[in-house]
Amino acid sequence: MNAPGRVARFWRSLGPGLITGAADDDPSGITTYSLAGAQFGTGLLWLPVISWPLMWAVQYSCARIGMVTGRGLMASLRHRYPRPVLFAICIALFIANGINIGADLGGMADGAELLSGVNSHIWVIVFGVGLMVGTVRLRYRQMARILKWLSLVLVSYIITALISRPDWMSVVRDMLTPRMPRSADAWGMVVAIFGTTISPYLFFWQASEEVEEEKAIGRIGHERLGASSTELQARSRDVAVGAFAATVTMFFIMLTTALTLHTHGMTHPATSNDVASALQPLAGRASMLLYTIGLLGTGALAIPTLAGATAYAVAELLSLRQGIDEQFKRAPAFYAVILVSIAAAIGLDFLHISAVRALYLTAVINGLLAPVLLVAIAGTSADSVIMRGQTGGRLVRTLVWLAAGIMTTAGVLMFAL
Repeated sequence: MNAPGRVARFWRSLGPGLITGAADDDPSGITTYSLAGAQFGTGLLWLPVISWPLMWAVQYSCARIGMVTGRGLMASLRHRYPRPVLFAICIALFIANGINIGADLGGMADGAELLSGVNSHIWVIVFGVGLMVGTVRLRYRQMARILKWLSLVLVSYIITALISRPDWMSVVRDMLTPRMPRSADAWGMVVAIFGTTISPYLFFWQASEEVEEEKAIGRIGHERLGASSTELQARSRDVAVGAFAATVTMFFIMLTTALTLHTHGMTHPATSNDVASALQPLAGRASMLLYTIGLLGTGALAIPTLAGATAYAVAELLSLRQGIDEQFKRAPAFYAVILVSIAAAIGLDFLHISAVRALYLTAVINGLLAPVLLVAIAGTSADSVIMRGQTGGRLVRTLVWLAAGIMTTAGVLMFAL
């Protein structure tokens, strides 16, 4: 098979893992990584190196749960953990995701205003309503295809960094020699980075996408139970590619703002527009345009994922019909959660909260919530009854526990210092 044919075949083999990984780099993540580079220069470039295997292990554990049980993550957690605890998780997820959607809409609107000159409040309504209609009307295969192609927008951040012409010897040195943070602000940034990289909404989305994939190929009921070793290996590769794309993007965003904003003393940008506008005189108009286009594309990719993850979690906890393939009249509660989440997020924009501050705070909230869920995921994936004898491997479970430990430690140090 020729090279183009191999590339096309590889592209077709990618699915939920790539989409979930790309959705990880939403405007919240982009802004958090931008702030990390602007405030700390290249001092935190080692974080993407360790986050890749951790993100892979977490997302693969969630994918495995969905593939083996034929249920979403919350539906599986119901068989192991008390309902009041799961209700609390759902409430926290709804709040965190709602703020995240609002912040992402604000980031998208800032970018659109920079390109068009039209007030960002108008763009928030346009994007919000458009995404509401699209999420309700599109079926799973259509949405998955659109989200998959939107993932290519992440390339814009690699190009942006290359335009800045980094000193690669210095970059590699900082990447491979971790320097431990020494202040509460620095540890807060570590929490935010892990919170937007290993983010709770992605756990629920990944598992539920696996169920949607099986529905899409016609599997019903007991046919969705269990998964072959070939299927699990293919998903492991898919998730690895998605996690790699997410962490490479993180690395290059941090590098771009470290080489431009940090170098020139612009360490505290107040809005996404500030970041994009600052890039133009420092790295050229092309960098500004690519950064802004990335905000728009990743927002369109992430917001349906955020709202969908909340809807899946709520519907599975309450045993309600759910699924993007379902018509609105057959799953009204599921779609109502999506619509309310996005509508509330539109309203947040008119409270005049700083978009950058909101984006950063959602990352911190996720960073504090994620360890609780990681412990639950590790326990569920090791439960031979729930997993029908197909429990996750020791390496994967160890990495999930390691992720929980690192995020918990960072959160404690953020408050203790």
